[in-house]
Parts: sequence; C-alpha cells; structure tokens
Amino acid sequence: MAWVLIGRWKLALRNYEIMFLLDSGKYATDPNGVTDAVNVILDKIGAEVVAARPWMDGKLAYEIEGHRKGLHYLVYAKADSGNVPKLQRLCKLSDVVLRHLCILPPDQLFDLMAAALTEPEAAPASEEGEEAGKGEVAGKGEEAGKGEEATKGEVAAESASTAANTSTEETTVSN
Repeated sequence: MAWVLIGRWKLALRNYEIMFLLDSGKYATDPNGVTDAVNVILDKIGAEVVAARPWMDGKLAYEIEGHRKGLHYLVYAKADSGNVPKLQRLCKLSDVVLRHLCILPPDQLFDLMAAALTEPEAAPASEEGEEAGKGEVAGKGEEAGKGEEATKGEVAAESASTAANTSTEETTVSN
C-alpha cells in the first residue's frame, strides 16, 4: 500500500479492480471516445491506471437501462479509498457507464492480473505441439500396460482430483 501526503493528511492509495459495464453500441462506433470517458472518470478521482482492457462484449442476462448488450471493461488502478464514493457518483452520472463494480483484490493477485492485462495474448499452440502432448499421454498408459482406455480413466481421475483441489482452495480463500 502506498501513501500520499496531501497537506497534513496522509492518504492511503489502495489497489482496485474495477469492472465497468459500458454501452457496447457507443464503444463500437467510437472506442477511443468511450475509453477516454472512462479515463476522465478515473482522473477525476485521482486514480493511477495500472492496466486496462476491454474484457468481454456480449448479450446481458437482463436489460439494463434499455440495453441488451454490453461491453465489460476491466481496469486495475491505484486510488485513494476516500474517493470510491465519488467514483460511484460519477459512474451513475455517466452516459457511457451502465454499471460498475469496484473491489479490493489481494496484492499478489493485483500484480499478476495487471501484468497479464499488459502482456500481449499468447499465441495458440501449434498442431505439432498438440500431437506431441497426445503422444505423451498415450505412451504413459502403454508403459503401465493399461492401454488407451485406462489412460482416459487416469486423465478423468486427475481432472476430478484437480477440481476437488481447486474447490478446496476457493473455499480456503473465501474464509
């Protein structure tokens, strides 16, 4: 957590993950204008944007202010915790922002996600790499003398144990 000294007051800058639900029609016609509108809101609260990216454009589960589609825009920023109510007010007054969600992620997660947003997306795996991966699984089953069907069972068992471990980790994190 960083500290900012304003006059005689020492304010804490906290890491925030902010998800904006934007009007996808406006974003499609003027992406730079909509992005600038979001950045103006963040500038008004004194936030330092670490990473930002459009996340997902799609159909909404229910109609929001007459819109059936929306664009999720993800922002990782550092801001004073006293300015969160101002962010809420500015988002309600904005004609671009339909909804927003502002959370405090753990510092380790904030750093990892911000780094992932700033990196270019990874290239898809080549066909040769996929075939090599299949050969390794098949070879493992053959060495054990179990055949291909046993290998599928092993993969299913590993997936189940991984899912069980993931749900245990999620439960631990949420407590």
